[in-house]
Amino acid sequence: MIAADHLKTIAAWARDLTEREIEVARAGVNERSFKANEFVSMRGDVFDYWTGVVSGLVKIGTISRSGKEVSITGLTAGAWFGEGSVLKNEPRRYDIVAMRDSRVALMDRTTFFWLFENSVGFNRFLVSLLNERLGQFIALTEYGRMLDATGRLARCIASLFNPILYRDANRHLDITQEEIGAISGISRQKANQCLQTLEKEGLLRLEYGGVTVIDLERLSTYGE
Repeated sequence: MIAADHLKTIAAWARDLTEREIEVARAGVNERSFKANEFVSMRGDVFDYWTGVVSGLVKIGTISRSGKEVSITGLTAGAWFGEGSVLKNEPRRYDIVAMRDSRVALMDRTTFFWLFENSVGFNRFLVSLLNERLGQFIALTEYGRMLDATGRLARCIASLFNPILYRDANRHLDITQEEIGAISGISRQKANQCLQTLEKEGLLRLEYGGVTVIDLERLSTYGE
């Protein structure tokens, strides 16, 4: 059983729970570590856990029938995901892969539904999360069809600073250019070119092993 203070550190939603709800939640959550390129779960798996990223970087993606790898989104520390599959009790429709050595928190389905049925704070968080997630994926469809590579990469980076999905995010992101390219669906070389363009325009600053966002508003609307 993880400590209550630790749960509140890795899960922003836990800060809205009562003491009783915290006890139930911490009893139903455990942590696991995954090596770089290791699958957390695969498309078609029955994976009965709501999942949070404690540390590292996780990618959600899939493989098309032609064999093309499709990146959907990347998830950094603080992100919780997979609530739709848990609620619908269905196999996963995507792969979850650790892009670097990562640690994730897993809440079992029984605990998830207890909170869903008994906790006002938990339900408020879920509604907010689902609403934000819907907007995120509508935006992914829109800019995936309308924007060039620089625009797609800019929006992808901006999405990692979403204040609802990442309550504790600051303006620095520990991520390599190769990882940014992977979650944006473009090559490392192209990602490097796009990042340099965004840096020249004053939207971000490239640093060793990371990126610091300077103008999040312009980054999130880049290409409009």
